[in-house]
Amino acid sequence: MSPLDNAIHQEQLTPTQRSQIKRVSQRGHYERQLIYEILDEGLICYVGFVVDNQPFVIPTAYGRVEDKIYIHGSPASRMLRSLLTGIEVCVTVTLLDGLVLARSAFHHSMNYRSVVIFGTANLVQDTEQKLEALRAFTEHIVPERWTEVRPPNRQELQGTLVLSLPITEASAKVRTGPPLDDEEDYSLPVWAGVLPLQVVAGDAIADPRLHTEIGLPYSVRNYRR
Repeated sequence: MSPLDNAIHQEQLTPTQRSQIKRVSQRGHYERQLIYEILDEGLICYVGFVVDNQPFVIPTAYGRVEDKIYIHGSPASRMLRSLLTGIEVCVTVTLLDGLVLARSAFHHSMNYRSVVIFGTANLVQDTEQKLEALRAFTEHIVPERWTEVRPPNRQELQGTLVLSLPITEASAKVRTGPPLDDEEDYSLPVWAGVLPLQVVAGDAIADPRLHTEIGLPYSVRNYRR
C-alpha cells in the first residue's frame, strides 16, 4: 500500500448530523479502514429510500471498489429507477457476531459490527467502470470467481443498471465483549456470557446439469468465511 493509500485508509470521516452516532456514542467509529472492513465482510446491504411518502428498505447484493459501493439490477427495478432521480438513500450493512446473554432480561444484547451510509446514487455509464463494478460484485461473493466464468456480454451489460454510492457520509457502530449487568445482579445464580455466531460455508452442491468431468474450481475449493 502506498503512503497515499495508507493515509486514505486511516482517514477519519467527519460525522454529520445524519451519520453522528448518538445512542451509545462510545460504540461509534468513523475510521474509513474499519468501515471498509465491515463492508468487505458483509454480503447483503439494505437500501432505504422514500417514494411518494412511502418508505422502502430493499435487501440486495453489493460490491465495493475503493471509496464507492455499487449496486445493480434490472432497468425495470423500482428501487434503481427511484434512485436515479437523485433521491436521498440510506444503505446499511450489519454483521452479527454473537448473542450477549445477561443475568437480567433487560441487559440482553448482541455483539455486532454495522455500517450506515448516506448519500445519493449515481448512474455508472462508462463501460469499463461498469465491468469493474460487476467484477466487484462477483469477487465480493466469491473471491477469484470472476476469472473462472464467462464475463457479461454486450446484451447483458445493456440490460443491467449499475449505480455507485460514494462512501463520504458514513459511520460504523460496534459492540464487543461480555454482558453489562447492574452491579447488584452479578451475584445472581444465573449463567451469563456470549454465544458466538458466524456464517460458515457448507459443502458445495454441484448443479445437476454439471458435466461430470468438471471438478471444483479454485474459488470454491478455497472459499472461507
